[in-house]
Amino acid sequence: MDDVYIVGVGMIRFGKYPEKGIKQMTAEVIDVLLKDCPVEKKDIQAAWFSNSFWGIVNGQHSIRGQVALTPLGIQGIPVMNVENACAGATSALHGAYLGIKAGQYDIALAIGVEKMYNPENKQAMFEMFMSNADVEFIRAVIEAFQADERRKAEEAAARGEVKAEGGGGGRSPFMDIYAMAARMHMEKYGTTQRQLAVIAAKNHYHASLNPLAQYQVDMSVEEVLADRLVAYPLTRAMCAPMGDGASAAILCSGRALKRMTGARPVKILASVLTSGTLPEGGEMDLIGKRLSAEAYEKAGVGPEDIDVAEVHDATAFGELLQTEELGFCGEGEGGPFAESGATRLGGKLPINTSGGLECRGHPIGASGIAQIHELVTQLRWEAGRRQVEGVRIALSENGGGFIGTGEAAMCIHILERVDR
Repeated sequence: MDDVYIVGVGMIRFGKYPEKGIKQMTAEVIDVLLKDCPVEKKDIQAAWFSNSFWGIVNGQHSIRGQVALTPLGIQGIPVMNVENACAGATSALHGAYLGIKAGQYDIALAIGVEKMYNPENKQAMFEMFMSNADVEFIRAVIEAFQADERRKAEEAAARGEVKAEGGGGGRSPFMDIYAMAARMHMEKYGTTQRQLAVIAAKNHYHASLNPLAQYQVDMSVEEVLADRLVAYPLTRAMCAPMGDGASAAILCSGRALKRMTGARPVKILASVLTSGTLPEGGEMDLIGKRLSAEAYEKAGVGPEDIDVAEVHDATAFGELLQTEELGFCGEGEGGPFAESGATRLGGKLPINTSGGLECRGHPIGASGIAQIHELVTQLRWEAGRRQVEGVRIALSENGGGFIGTGEAAMCIHILERVDR
């Protein structure tokens, strides 16, 4: 089985684009992508297309990839349409990786495009997220979470820690799940709201250095804490924004790479995908620990070898939790680990140098390959002011949806710099 490399990456700046549709964003990102590598459209042998909500928004189901790619001349090849909630884009990347690893293709495209911003119907925007969970189960659970959130927010307000207003509608229902998990972590390990604010402030700083981030405004810890409460302990600055975007990558085999001139490849050491479970007793299944163990084994590295990581931080608590699950710190130590400065540029292990989902943005079907875009840029030593010095091994963790109250899907990639 041949080695697999990423030879091209591209993304458009994530943001709110009411004037742009899926086809336009697809065309824009393909143009950027093909300028990044010595590959032409005619060289692409297969494509994996990630999108979650085009069907809900515009009624385009079933053949989304063909509809978006064919007008660009990427046609007459296998096109696999991928839905896997927030993990859709890296699931597409995983599919392209497997196709090359199996020897079926030498050059493949993985692409994620998402249209979520709908100012005419904000409630519909939030309800789209409900389809990323077991809707029958999650509605009842969220009602219970919101009642607990109101009680905890009132208690915190009484102690002078946070204003009590907030809660209720006008937000993604996933924020209630993340907030409940954060409150449980706080009770069990002593994690503080300020530690979550440290993570969010760090990501706002990183995003201020990233010209492709949706939010590019630096924020202090105090400013994060003072922002509008969404669901205690999460303020707005701790949560990923609504937006649109596209990202893409070209993968190739070692055979194809030998024929290329001018390529700046990054090697894929591991590409793993799994789904959540419903354990007996209904405990939350945190799949990051078991999937990262598989990824480390396949890559022949450990968490101590990772130089930079992009993790799924739909909220600041998501990042805190994954630093523990991925083995970057001990269980219950995610808060102090972040507070120490370890995850900031210049620290022991910079995390989410792109600004993460919280600030780079989170158009569901495109987020995962945006993580890959950042890591490839880092491994090529082309990240400018946010460059991690001497980086050689990088990891992305991209979770998606909920089964019960645990993740429904997760994809992890470990990448390595190639010196040529």
